[in-house]
Amino acid sequence: MNQLVKVMTWVFAGAFFATAMTTMAQASECGAGTIADLNKVGETRLRVMLFRVYDAALYTDSGQYPEFEKLALRIDYLRSISSRQLVAATEEEWEKLGYDIGSEARTWLTELGEFWPDVRQGDCLTAVHQASEGVRFYNADGILGEIDSSTFAERFVAIWLDANSSFRRNRDQLVGER
Repeated sequence: MNQLVKVMTWVFAGAFFATAMTTMAQASECGAGTIADLNKVGETRLRVMLFRVYDAALYTDSGQYPEFEKLALRIDYLRSISSRQLVAATEEEWEKLGYDIGSEARTWLTELGEFWPDVRQGDCLTAVHQASEGVRFYNADGILGEIDSSTFAERFVAIWLDANSSFRRNRDQLVGER
């Protein structure tokens, strides 16, 4: 019986280690090629009440914000969130920032819902924006989709980087002010 317990312990430990390594490898691959030539500006962890939601990091070619030609925002999720909830949160944040949710914004939200996946703890999404262009979205599997609109890009990154964003402390950490 003692031998069986040892074998089961090793099997469990091996499975746990393999799962942890796969999750870490996926997280490190999340748009890695898109940020390889960028410099980290700042990072933060979003907590809502007692819940850890995600870790975020901002990268730019200059290593500063708002001076950039290329920007990447990487989010590593610490809890599961459905695609529908991500899209709804995007719309809610735009409304808080005073953006009109007209037909163009509705089209963008629909597009996001079509290619953003449900995320689980350990998943990541990276948004990459070239100045005066749109945004490409990546996860550990590669490119998810793109919205080719500089207006969309400005509004999307504003959720995290605007001085009036909902989570000002997190915003300040991302842009390197704290």
